[in-house]
Amino acid sequence: MIINRELLDKVSAEAKANERLRKNFNLHESLDAPAQRLLNALEPGTVIPIHRHRHTAETYIILRGKIELSLYKDDGQIIESVILSANSDNMGYNIPKCQYHSLKVLASDTVILEVKDGPYQPLSEDDILKL
Repeated sequence: MIINRELLDKVSAEAKANERLRKNFNLHESLDAPAQRLLNALEPGTVIPIHRHRHTAETYIILRGKIELSLYKDDGQIIESVILSANSDNMGYNIPKCQYHSLKVLASDTVILEVKDGPYQPLSEDDILKL
């Protein structure tokens, strides 16, 4: 499968039409796959809760657009915030396992490549940081 502008445009259009302002395009074959690889199209205003993944690290690579990624301590204090953009020196980030994080979308038509270990595990209430 070729990942090209046409595919990114398609997934971005679906994100804009989605009330959550985001859309996943899975590259893995099933939710049980040992590697979860997906395109995640994100629009400004989408809400990504502060969360963690206890079973895996997570990698973001910006294919286009711009996000602000923030990492948090367990008490909600920000450890680090970094701007990631396809047109800058900071194009991606590997988030360690168990690290609370969230992102803010800073540009329309943002698409990231997201990779984490599978199988897919939905977030539990214990994995979402309430401030």
